Order: sequence, then C-alpha cells, then structure tokens
Amino acid sequence: MIPSARMARLAREVKSFETKPPWGIVCQPRKDDVYDVLNFTLQGPAGSPYENGYFKLTVTIPQKYPFEPPLVKFITPVYHPNIDKGGRICMDMLKMPPHGTWLPTITLETLLVSLQTLLGNPNPDDPLMMDLATEYKFNIKEYIEKARKYTEKYAKP
Repeated sequence: MIPSARMARLAREVKSFETKPPWGIVCQPRKDDVYDVLNFTLQGPAGSPYENGYFKLTVTIPQKYPFEPPLVKFITPVYHPNIDKGGRICMDMLKMPPHGTWLPTITLETLLVSLQTLLGNPNPDDPLMMDLATEYKFNIKEYIEKARKYTEKYAKP
C-alpha cells in the first residue's frame, strides 16, 4: 500500500469514528490530520467490573499499516490479566502471524471493539499478569472486587 493509500484508509477509518462511532469508543485525532498516533477512550463493557470506567489508550500506526498491526497501549491503569502495569496488551489480534491473527482487513474499529470485549472477557490462558490470571481462575469474586476498585480509582471520567 503506497503512503497516500495508507493515509486515505486512516482518514476514512478516523472519520467513521466521528460519523458512526461504536458504543463506548471515542477517537480523539490530532488537529493536524497526521494519523501516526491516535488517542482513544474506551468505556468499560456493561456487566463487567470495568463498566463505570473510561480508559485512555494510544494507538501508534506503523508505516506499513494495514499490513502490520498498530501498537496499542493503555494509558489508564487497568487491573486485568491481559494488560500489564505498563499498559501493554496480550491479544492475538495485535500480533503478526504465525504467533498472532492480524490481517490487513482488520480496521481500527474492529480492533478497538475487540479490545473492549477483551476488557470484559479476560483470557487467563494467555496472560501478561500471571498472578491476576491465577486470581481470575481460582478466586473470581476477589478478582472482580479488585478490578472494580481499580476502575473506581483510575478510570473515572
């Protein structure tokens, strides 16, 4: 994909967040229309310990996008087995094959909706935070309580 095609796709994807945003996802592009780094806010999924939270993320778009996945990082601290203290995320969709499932057909919207789903449905079998994965598997009540308190502390609008 030539650079102008990359920019056209990114402009189209960012515009889609303005015209028909998915539930609970807001994109805050920079004013200069350079889409190398995008800021997003994800609302925690309903029915999860994150439901009252608003989580800030940065999405760094590589030059080879969409043939390489964006680098996504949580800025807001999250108590979650698949998100570490530095905001890094363990999710197959964020990795290139053969270790991941990234495809050029995946859009930013699809990626962010999937992240929102992961937030509400942790994958303790592929954790970044082993202790939280163990807690999630063997003491879900305590995990939910801690995640809720963490959300209250760090993810308020």
